[in-house]
Amino acid sequence: MTWLFQLHGARKFQPWPEALDLLAEAGYSGVEGFPGVYENPVAFREEMDRAGLSMPIGHFDLKMLEGDFPATLSVARTLGMEMLVCPFLPPEMRPTDVAGWRDFGARLAKIGEVARDADLGFAWHNHDYELRPLPDGAVPLQLLLDAAPEIGWEIDAAWIVRGGGDPVEWIMDHDSRITAVHLKDIAREGENIDEDGWADLGDGTMDWPKLTKLLCEKTSAEYFVVEHDNPRDLERSARRSMETAEKYLPTAG
Repeated sequence: MTWLFQLHGARKFQPWPEALDLLAEAGYSGVEGFPGVYENPVAFREEMDRAGLSMPIGHFDLKMLEGDFPATLSVARTLGMEMLVCPFLPPEMRPTDVAGWRDFGARLAKIGEVARDADLGFAWHNHDYELRPLPDGAVPLQLLLDAAPEIGWEIDAAWIVRGGGDPVEWIMDHDSRITAVHLKDIAREGENIDEDGWADLGDGTMDWPKLTKLLCEKTSAEYFVVEHDNPRDLERSARRSMETAEKYLPTAG
């Protein structure tokens, strides 16, 4: 089990060398990448190595995964990744019916095949929009997972809640698909408006003691990724979240 910090949450706290040092000092052994740090992967790898951090997993947009996999592979190899994750589908590209979501799942399945040929894992990361039923009641997340049975799933339980779903049910129904976990918290109603309603791990409304226990017992997830989409204070959020992680998962770090 590897504990990481999603670097998207550190994007506003520059320069990167200082942010990486802060995360290392807070107790993280690694980070999860996102496109904002791939411009010069050689230089970024040098900064990670200097800070003592690894990057075994990273997010890549669909355009790069489908349109230029050699470039994706080069970034992944340089930064030391073992798994690629497609994290988002822009609103204008989201299907509106069952056939469309199944077709999208088939596209993800093809990316997964290419990644496996390169000895890399591949997974989808959910937000809330995939949990909202279509007019006929079908749930997009279920459709795309069914259409791409060989890819993994990086579950984001907080987004499941925001989409109206029950993360316990999704974990129990898809335990074998979960290869990575995003850990973030939802603020109480009316709180943290300037942080988009998110909270530091353990300081919100998510039942993380129950969820982490279930995830450890029922899945073989290797990567647990602390995330806050828009923290006011990176050091506060990173340290507080790590303190929570260490309570529930003693191998955190």
